[in-house]
Amino acid sequence: MRPKDDSLDVIVREVIACRRCPRLVRWRERVARERKRAFADQEYWGRPVPAFGDPTARLLVIGLAPAAHGGNRTGRIFTGDRSGEWLFRALHRAGFANQPVAIARDDGLVLRDCFITAAVRCAPPDNRPSRAEFARCQPFLERELLLLTDLKVVLALGESAMAAFLRVWRGIGREVPRPRPKFHHGGSWELPPVTLLTSYHPSQRNTSTGLLRERMFDAVFRRAREILRREPPGRTR
Repeated sequence: MRPKDDSLDVIVREVIACRRCPRLVRWRERVARERKRAFADQEYWGRPVPAFGDPTARLLVIGLAPAAHGGNRTGRIFTGDRSGEWLFRALHRAGFANQPVAIARDDGLVLRDCFITAAVRCAPPDNRPSRAEFARCQPFLERELLLLTDLKVVLALGESAMAAFLRVWRGIGREVPRPRPKFHHGGSWELPPVTLLTSYHPSQRNTSTGLLRERMFDAVFRRAREILRREPPGRTR
């Protein structure tokens, strides 16, 4: 159950102030101090990165965690890194974002019918959160799912994000199919009242090797849009 009088704004404040994971606190703050040479003249955010987007969204996009020199630098998830370049181009082409670029919190980006979050809110070393770190962040995602009452589609970017979503879905009392869904690109499962879609994460490793191509990524967002065309806006939960 979510706390009484909870809200997305309350979660944002709690996320930003969170220091529950000592390893992640040390890492994110170290990265913010040392900085990458290309961003040496910039002040890094260096704190947990909150979710953002349309509070009446019908599409929820879940990533793994902020990038050390992306969200950990800019203070907005998927902003200022290569993964974000892919994501926001795709969101813009599908009509979920007003622009195809995301470089800073004040860049004018607006999400339409879309909310973006992550399984873990701090940049982890080697992009590998521990099991305990996933668990400490899980309540934030649980509360967001309970507050986003218009959701119809959940898109998990990568196997870890999918696993985190399924844990949270069960944690808020929803049914998870048996056998448990197995991750693959372009996956689709009905988890009423939402449809779960999956995609390879648009990480540089996946895009530079050709494991994920833009046409493949766009196809997932077209699928989300097709589902939403059949689901008119309006709170149903």
